[in-house]
Amino acid sequence: MDISGKAAIVTGSAVGVGRATVLELARRGANVVINYTRSEAEALQTAADIEALGAEALVVRADVSQDDQVRDMVRRALDRFGSVDVLVNNAAITRFVDFRDLEGLSEEIWDRILAVNVKGVFFCSRAVVPHMKQQGGGCIVNISSVAGITGVGSSIAYCASKAAVINLTMAFARTFAPEVRVNCVAPGFIDTRWHSARPEATDYEGLKERVAQGTPLARVCTPADIAQAVLSFIEGADFATGQTLVVDGGGLMRG
Repeated sequence: MDISGKAAIVTGSAVGVGRATVLELARRGANVVINYTRSEAEALQTAADIEALGAEALVVRADVSQDDQVRDMVRRALDRFGSVDVLVNNAAITRFVDFRDLEGLSEEIWDRILAVNVKGVFFCSRAVVPHMKQQGGGCIVNISSVAGITGVGSSIAYCASKAAVINLTMAFARTFAPEVRVNCVAPGFIDTRWHSARPEATDYEGLKERVAQGTPLARVCTPADIAQAVLSFIEGADFATGQTLVVDGGGLMRG
């Protein structure tokens, strides 16, 4: 897909992987919707950075777990840009709960993680697909995690939610074909403020070094690494759909 002049929605795009992705889209001439729930200042800064690149940015506050807010976001994107050609389902949350602390993983935590990480992907995809099909094509990229493959991560609920995203990717790929391709990127540990808040991250630099030593490429993943993978599905891989690409420096191979 030549994305110059196209329109993209990237959820959770004020910071981290989402921010890196919208900046890469803008560098290629795409106009973007910056979605956020709490990081308003960061969203506005990202919009300014995008406009400095010569692209248009629409900042929308919307909780992806709320269907009415998602539909409103898509309507605003269509009103502003006339189309939605790309959707990147990046918004996600977690809570750090030790796997052995079963009682600590409350129903409230389960409900919120599944609402954002799973229902949010469904709501956003459902909202854009009719327009993509009507215009004859589109591309969706979901952000999962190696936690969804290995069952190792911040909490059991988070791992389950990211496994669901991989399954949704395959279900969507079958359902939305042939007009819309749906693929998935599964990052490993990413150097973001999210991981710096981990309970064991009192020595965050030490944690990053341990992670790097566990990967064949000997470094930790950055948001730019994931954005690059996302763009590879959007701009290329025209005959790929329903696929999940692990981007973790080879760490999954070491188990």
